[in-house]
Amino acid sequence: MADQVKAVVTRKGHEHTGTAQSGGCIRVTGVGSSHTPATKIWFGKVSNDPGYRSLPHHHGEAETGGYVLKGKARIYFGENYSEYLDMEEGDFVFVPPHWPHVEVNMSTTEDLVWLTTRTPDNIVVNLPDVDDSTLVGFARA
Repeated sequence: MADQVKAVVTRKGHEHTGTAQSGGCIRVTGVGSSHTPATKIWFGKVSNDPGYRSLPHHHGEAETGGYVLKGKARIYFGENYSEYLDMEEGDFVFVPPHWPHVEVNMSTTEDLVWLTTRTPDNIVVNLPDVDDSTLVGFARA
């Protein structure tokens, strides 16, 4: 019984903050190998301040599921990041492995908060940045 894996609670304010970041997209870990016995999943909270965006990035081999907890989001993708998906509170999104994208808070006054899960871990591979002008409809606060 001593070798049995036990449940772990990560309390609000005690999330692991040493996660991979990409610009204005801030990630904290609630469940992950950094501070729990988890070996095949990462679950965390991702936030963008008003009018901020991530750097272009992808998540390597990881499959990602996201849920917009608060705010209005846009994910740019495709050639020169010319395509996009809009999401709002209550929407889920699946992000496939190795899919270059930019995550944006479309509001200049309200925070954007995602709940995000990945398998097997929180992989973040930052790519060369693009000028804001290439992201149709995006405005900084």
